[in-house]
Amino acid sequence: MFNQFRLSRRYPAQLWLLFWGTLAGSVGQSMVWPFLTIHMRERLGVPLTTITLLFTLQSIAGFAATALLGPLMDRTGRKRPMILGSVASGFVLLAAMGADQLWQWAILLPLYGMVNSVFRVGCYAMVADRVEPERRAEVYALLRMGDNTGIAIGPALGGFLIALASFLSYLIAAISQFMLAIFVSVIVRETLAHVPDQRRSAPRPLAGYGLIRRDHTFMNLWGLFILNGVASSMVFVLLGVYVKENFDIAEGRFGFIIGTNAVMVVFLQYSITRRSMSYAPLRVMSSGALFYAAGLVVFALSQGFPVFLLGMVILTIGEMLIVPTGTALVANLAPEDMRARYIGLYTLSFRVASGIGPVLGGFLSEQIAPVATWYGGACVCLTAASGYAMLARRWRKVEQARVLAAGSHPVKNDVSVLSGQEDQAAVG
Repeated sequence: MFNQFRLSRRYPAQLWLLFWGTLAGSVGQSMVWPFLTIHMRERLGVPLTTITLLFTLQSIAGFAATALLGPLMDRTGRKRPMILGSVASGFVLLAAMGADQLWQWAILLPLYGMVNSVFRVGCYAMVADRVEPERRAEVYALLRMGDNTGIAIGPALGGFLIALASFLSYLIAAISQFMLAIFVSVIVRETLAHVPDQRRSAPRPLAGYGLIRRDHTFMNLWGLFILNGVASSMVFVLLGVYVKENFDIAEGRFGFIIGTNAVMVVFLQYSITRRSMSYAPLRVMSSGALFYAAGLVVFALSQGFPVFLLGMVILTIGEMLIVPTGTALVANLAPEDMRARYIGLYTLSFRVASGIGPVLGGFLSEQIAPVATWYGGACVCLTAASGYAMLARRWRKVEQARVLAAGSHPVKNDVSVLSGQEDQAAVG
């Protein structure tokens, strides 16, 4: 890992500030979110499907808020919304400390969905503002390392605090969000000035989303991101309840499973991303979806803690292949004056998925069998893998036809730039 940090000294100081901010915010939030489903199940005593529907409300609220956030950041800047979002997250976490009624969670979860990803959208947009396209995947990999270092620390700390008093994890998570807001306000610089003013002021219909909808390359990817996110949300929302109720694996040991995911990203993400940049992005993402499916099948076959841990290891390899590659793909497709909107819509794929995945998983669990959740998720991932492969083939044929028509070798376009390879026909 230290070699990776030495390699990355060429990055601007601003990006390292975003790295440390991402790490701090992740520690705070991950003290709470891995245990939310368990806490709500125990506090409310309602069916699992009811709880997952609350997460659907969270996703709907997050979808609406992020759709407005993108145009706002593209017009007014990244920094101020990042500060306000962190402060709002802190207040919602404070309110959640004493929530023990269904109606309270029905208010708090949508509010949390509206504000908890503002910092991340701003970070990703700042990277796109400051980093050239062929290096963005590396930088997003570094941010993921910071995010997952926090996730490695947060659940372990959260599990310890829960053993003392459950409200402590919410209190410290809230304080971390307030501190993050101060950090951004005092230290992080605005980056929108790096976008030429004449491009920023160019009119866009429907705040730009009509134009995005006609970007078929992006919209196809967006649909596949949703499929991956459906499976991911099943894991991170339902796995804790599944292992506790069916295999008597308590929160502390489950936190170790989640922590393994984070530790792998911390130590392996940067090197894996640098190696994967030698290949066409869609092929990398198709392979990642296959790893994801394999990990879910291992969950389905597992009868104890070690095999669940193995499943998480396999699944995490898929995650490391998909996430930075997909983020760079979106950032490089986006026009300069619409980066926050593209990235915001990209993050909305996870919102949509987290509104579908837990409900689908809860339905499969209660109507068929608990293990059906993981087989269903594996089928979704296989569908995504096929979709990425089909897109790669389609774009390769388009590129070949374009080259034949031009009578020359392929040139870089908006899509081929994403691979960092001039001769990667699979995504040109």
